[in-house]
Amino acid sequence: MKILALSDEVADYIYSPKLKERFPDVGLVLGCGDVPFFYLEFVVTLLNRPLYYVHGNHDKSQQYLSDGRIIDRAEGCEPVDGQVTRVTDAPGNLLLAGLGGSLRYNAEAQHQYTQAEMAARAARLAPALTWNRLRYGRCLDILITHAPPHGIHDADDLAHTGFDAFKPFLERFRPRFLLHGHSHIYRNDVVTVTRYKDTQVINVYPYRVIEFEKNHV
Repeated sequence: MKILALSDEVADYIYSPKLKERFPDVGLVLGCGDVPFFYLEFVVTLLNRPLYYVHGNHDKSQQYLSDGRIIDRAEGCEPVDGQVTRVTDAPGNLLLAGLGGSLRYNAEAQHQYTQAEMAARAARLAPALTWNRLRYGRCLDILITHAPPHGIHDADDLAHTGFDAFKPFLERFRPRFLLHGHSHIYRNDVVTVTRYKDTQVINVYPYRVIEFEKNHV
């Protein structure tokens, strides 16, 4: 199965009437934060595939549409921030979890967390992930985040430092992928894929297609 992952930018190649023609075999779409709801709605409408997303540090709790409506979620899409879910129409019932947001650098921001706050958020997923192991023989297939793990694809400034809690999470629950955004890429030599233990950590900015083979689920 092919997965289209999006983050941080409305990419012209995606936000196009040719989207279905360009990605005819995508089976699932994942949003890694800091993309407007209208963009996610556009993608889910044209591709007609399940779309799950987390929040980025710039996301607002409410967004305004061109017709004047105010919405608090992307219509036709499923928020998975702070949740564990199962994609029943994906091969082998694909198991997802989401931990959105970035390290806190603005006291007033909604989707920013201290290292301790993110550790607590990650810990709250443990019961559901443990149940997955008992029921499906594995805890998790894909973790969707906005920020990367600390020390992988992150930067030295506070706003773009990754979360300490993510590496222990990967060691314990062993998802095949961690997909994140937040770290913008401006050069071709920047590392965007790093293996950590059993997990491929991938920076999807601004979009990326990932192959998820059925025999791994």
